[in-house]
Amino acid sequence: MRAFEAAARHLSITRAAEELNVTVGAVSRHVRALEARMGTALFLRGSRGLALTSAGKTFADSAREALDRIADAADGLRLRRFRRLTVGVYGFFVSRFLLPIWPTLNAAYPELEVDLHTSSNPLDLLASRYDAVIAVSDGQPRAGLVTHSLMPIATVPVCAPEFLNKGAVDFAAVPLLHARPRPDDWRRWLDYAQFADVPVQGGSSFESLGLTIEAAAAGMGVAIAIDGLLAPDLARGNLVRAHPIIRPTRRQFVLEYEQRMADDPAVTAFVAWLNGARGQPSGRTSASKNDRGAPASGAVRRRLLA
Repeated sequence: MRAFEAAARHLSITRAAEELNVTVGAVSRHVRALEARMGTALFLRGSRGLALTSAGKTFADSAREALDRIADAADGLRLRRFRRLTVGVYGFFVSRFLLPIWPTLNAAYPELEVDLHTSSNPLDLLASRYDAVIAVSDGQPRAGLVTHSLMPIATVPVCAPEFLNKGAVDFAAVPLLHARPRPDDWRRWLDYAQFADVPVQGGSSFESLGLTIEAAAAGMGVAIAIDGLLAPDLARGNLVRAHPIIRPTRRQFVLEYEQRMADDPAVTAFVAWLNGARGQPSGRTSASKNDRGAPASGAVRRRLLA
């Protein structure tokens, strides 16, 4: 096809051979083989050289268009052109983790454009709805999806700094703030930290984890936060950990996308950036002991790691 298109463009077997860096005989053989396969003459051969038949002219136009499209596609692969990427993600993860490091994405991939779609409902964050999602996983593989671990989920109580002015927080005496999407966080942390006698009834509740944390920063009480997402608040000084014990869980934040997206340039660039960003400080994620004793162990501890 390339031999025919070049010969048709130049109306010369010799010039086509020079362009393709092959012999004149090779171009002639390719053209005659194509005519035999098509069952029709593509050139008129005379003493003055070549001329296209009507069938040859129509076929040459189509061949040129097809080869141009192939060349454009090849250039796109070589240049790694990005298309706009759509990513579904929890709003709290965006504000506490992605936005503080977003300038590094622009610096690494200035041509990559990302549309972030936020939700607090895990049913909204399905890989089939977006090019990729940042969701919560229990570590079990999901059929048809590629999964990258981003951050383990561990919880810790937080409060405004003034709550610690008089010493250790008395969890039985301070208002406990609740995030409605995570209704069991307080009970699980209290049991894990061996404060099983502290009741969790009462206290204000909020529709999102983000609002709950903001209420704690405003001095309304003590909230349970995801430790790995505390770095911006700790750096600003508007929040402190109300207790040193951090409760690990079996869940983690992951980046997921369908297998068909695995070789998409925009997705692979986003994955590379996130993998690099994971090395940045984002708070402690390990548990420690306190004056009340070590965290729960054995069967009780396994139950608390939900």
